[in-house]
Amino acid sequence: MSLARRIIPCLDTDGERVVKGIRFQNLRDVGDPASLAARYDREGADELVVLDIAAARDKRPTFLETIRRVAAELSIPLTAGGGVRSLEDGRAILRAGADKVTVNTAAIGQPDLLSSLADEFGSQAVVLAIDAKSVGSHWEAFVRGGRESSGRDAVEWACDGAARGAGEILLTSMDRDGTRGGFDCRLTAAVSREVPVPVIASGGADKPQDFVDVFEKGRADAALAASIFHDSVQGIGDLKRFLDAHGIPIRQVEHAAK
Repeated sequence: MSLARRIIPCLDTDGERVVKGIRFQNLRDVGDPASLAARYDREGADELVVLDIAAARDKRPTFLETIRRVAAELSIPLTAGGGVRSLEDGRAILRAGADKVTVNTAAIGQPDLLSSLADEFGSQAVVLAIDAKSVGSHWEAFVRGGRESSGRDAVEWACDGAARGAGEILLTSMDRDGTRGGFDCRLTAAVSREVPVPVIASGGADKPQDFVDVFEKGRADAALAASIFHDSVQGIGDLKRFLDAHGIPIRQVEHAAK
């Protein structure tokens, strides 16, 4: 039997509020993180991701309180991260109520951080986030909120990260982020074929067929979206029913709200 695919809303926060942009630019306020978390829990989301995109501005105490507020509203797993640079940062996020911690920029500079986190908390609690952008004939991993190229091939970095202890890859297409032009199935498939861990596809979701495509063509294990859920363009319940009707194994179809 095929494993159920997961639908995961994402809350990008500036510490206190949820924001969303296009290709990591022109951010707009879209709501309170705890309120949105409660809504997505009711609608039948399988998991939730909350990311502190303002971590560079040292809002860690504010973000930890946001995690506590969000976790209090959920009956589903919570992944959280943003600015995680040490084992202590990961521990603080998990103690605040997250089930998994995601790391991006720091892992590029100190790959052993992934191993340290996995040794301490288990690989199932460690998510490697990769912001990938098309550069010539390949994809490069970008860091610092998408502002700088790491110089590393994104597919190779995903393989290295999994080998070092990451139990999951959160793969965001910077080219598709916020555009509602569909997931980058080529990028997702390129990573999914090479890593032995689940891959979460992110960036570009618009219509239900996009999810079918990324699960079938992109070989994704989960699909993450923000704008279409925040703006009520797409309901999670209706999306799950569409996927079920198209033969995609999905959790909680019967109970997902419209």
